[in-house]
Amino acid sequence: MNDRDTSTTTAHQTRPTPANRLGLDYRAEASRLGPAPAPIIDVHTHINGVAAARIYREARDLYGVTTTYSMTQLREAEAVRDALDGTVHFIAVPDYLSDDRARAMREGFLENIQAFHDLGSRIVKFWAAPRSRDMAREIGDPDEGRLDGAWRLRAMELGESLGMMFMAHIGDPDTWFQTRYAEASLYGTKSEQYLPFERMLDRFSVPWIGAHMGGWPEDLDFLDGLLSRHDNLHLDTSATKWMVRELSKHPRDRFCEFFEKWRDRILFGSDIVTLDAHLSPDDGPRGMGMQAASEAEAFDLYASRYWALRTLFETDYDGESPIADPDLNMIDPDRHDAMAAPPLRGKSLPAELLRDIYRDNAVTLLDGWREAHP
Repeated sequence: MNDRDTSTTTAHQTRPTPANRLGLDYRAEASRLGPAPAPIIDVHTHINGVAAARIYREARDLYGVTTTYSMTQLREAEAVRDALDGTVHFIAVPDYLSDDRARAMREGFLENIQAFHDLGSRIVKFWAAPRSRDMAREIGDPDEGRLDGAWRLRAMELGESLGMMFMAHIGDPDTWFQTRYAEASLYGTKSEQYLPFERMLDRFSVPWIGAHMGGWPEDLDFLDGLLSRHDNLHLDTSATKWMVRELSKHPRDRFCEFFEKWRDRILFGSDIVTLDAHLSPDDGPRGMGMQAASEAEAFDLYASRYWALRTLFETDYDGESPIADPDLNMIDPDRHDAMAAPPLRGKSLPAELLRDIYRDNAVTLLDGWREAHP
């Protein structure tokens, strides 16, 4: 158990922001945490924008992350690689910002997979969250909202033929199924999201990474069953706000039991998104730049995710998360305002287990796959 003293934190700024409600000095906090049990490989990010990537690089380095896997927009990939001095590997994604979304999700995705492969990528990401059904309706093809839709099957077949493994976003938080997805006739129930996923896990025997703890960190028993049924499935810990809220709720004994049981199939991921729009009041594409409005706020935005995840996994911290969680307000607006945050309860995982999650599993799975599929 990690017995680092996290009972106090280093005050920094006085104006709370969604990424820093508690006024932490995230640079000083990195020093307080000390070196990670192993150099960290972050298998799930979205790094875009050269200037933002450089700020992310500082946050990454301070918190012991040495290698990043990123869903970078294809047009920015080379520049981001330069900004991170080559310590980034790309995950193939469609051009979500295209004006022609129908083409981008169909023929354009196939073209992107080939182009990312040529850049050295060996992972294809499939975003099949329930919200993808809204996008599918917008482009006039409801079938495209399903993981096993016709064009996604073509993308999987192409990726498999190129020697690429798959990552998939399946479920969203339970809080969203209580609110945004309450109309089950449109979105299905949460458990229904996993029916096509399990079929694809059986059909395509390549390794799969289930993003965001497989989409169901709320239910470790369900994940036990999913991992037991599919030995080609791995999970990542990305979506920091969601992980902090839900993983903190599990009793430490159950949490540690789960992570120990699946210690060779859990990978560290943060889901950090960087944009140059974070460096100014610019709202950015589709409002995504609103999370930060200056270089200082951008740094806090990126560093906060690493602080929260390492604090959750390594320490016995028991206090509020420094990151605002809008899901609390969405569920119970009478009790929670937009800056409310859940408790963060550290699990103090053993150092040897953390070495597997932080680095060794990624080396074995991802480096090994790239070496086998040059």
